[in-house]
Amino acid sequence: MRLINRIFAELNKTDSNLWPVLQTNTGDNSSDRSRGFCAQQLCSSLSFFVVMSVVIKLSRSNRIYRPNEAVQGKIVTKLSSSISHEGIRLNVNASVNLQVRGGSAGVIESIYGVIKPIPILNKTVEVLKSGKISSGTTEIPFSFMLKDPGEEPLEKLYETYHGGDISIQYLASVDISRGYLHKSLSATVEFIIESEKENLPEKPISPEVVMFYITQDTQRHSLLPELKSGGFRVSGKICTLCSLSDPIEGELTVEASAVPIQSIDMHLLRVESILVGEKIATESSLIQTTQIADGDVCRGMALPIYSILPRLLTCPSIFAGDAEVFAYVNG
Repeated sequence: MRLINRIFAELNKTDSNLWPVLQTNTGDNSSDRSRGFCAQQLCSSLSFFVVMSVVIKLSRSNRIYRPNEAVQGKIVTKLSSSISHEGIRLNVNASVNLQVRGGSAGVIESIYGVIKPIPILNKTVEVLKSGKISSGTTEIPFSFMLKDPGEEPLEKLYETYHGGDISIQYLASVDISRGYLHKSLSATVEFIIESEKENLPEKPISPEVVMFYITQDTQRHSLLPELKSGGFRVSGKICTLCSLSDPIEGELTVEASAVPIQSIDMHLLRVESILVGEKIATESSLIQTTQIADGDVCRGMALPIYSILPRLLTCPSIFAGDAEVFAYVNG
């Protein structure tokens, strides 16, 4: 009733034409009776509104799980009144989603830009059988394994990846069926899959270190006349094989430069390739820039290279059906 009184108080501040039903010319008592009748009607109308919401809360705040771990959490419902249901089911789906955008493909490929996704996982877990959910807040626990013992997945459980043309997503969706006459309650949450080193099919060998040299002769773009005549030379080494949880490490040394150096930056780029018909659509994009040095550095001094990988924007080098993803660095 406090809500109704508050509504009328707000209406009194506005033009009386907004609620002519409440105003009559028969006197104050009649107006009060009319107002009371309208309040009852409004209360009856408000009683038909039922608050219903459902969310999925995972047991880990970072939502990161390993392929051999159980994904656990709670289905939280908030209801203004109890409801009956025909069962609560959790649908777990994962896929490699492919999309070809204009620029890297032809006209026909651009029109049919969305390619059929590659399914990785598709399973349904029954959380509760048919019954009732009481009013208020209710927490319903759940737990499932991505791969049950002896079960063969549709594809390899690739790590989560959000790219430009390729993405790998793991989604858990809850569906509370309430029959044909009532709308089902549903919610979806994404969880992240990361693989541990010891669980990789082929354990990586010791990190591969590559030596590199940068001179005026290795550059494809135009150079200043001073650099062409005086020249420059940068040498170093960098690790080309590492885990996503480890940084890219190495070092570089400016041996000589005919002009002062303003900055030394390292760019991390990813390359996504998709086979479309008989063509391969390739897209290269910059995902991170790391500054190695600022200003004119001392000649002959080794500068460390240390770059942390952006987790969701990178993934291990993968070959999934018609899709391929790998990364490289340049400076």
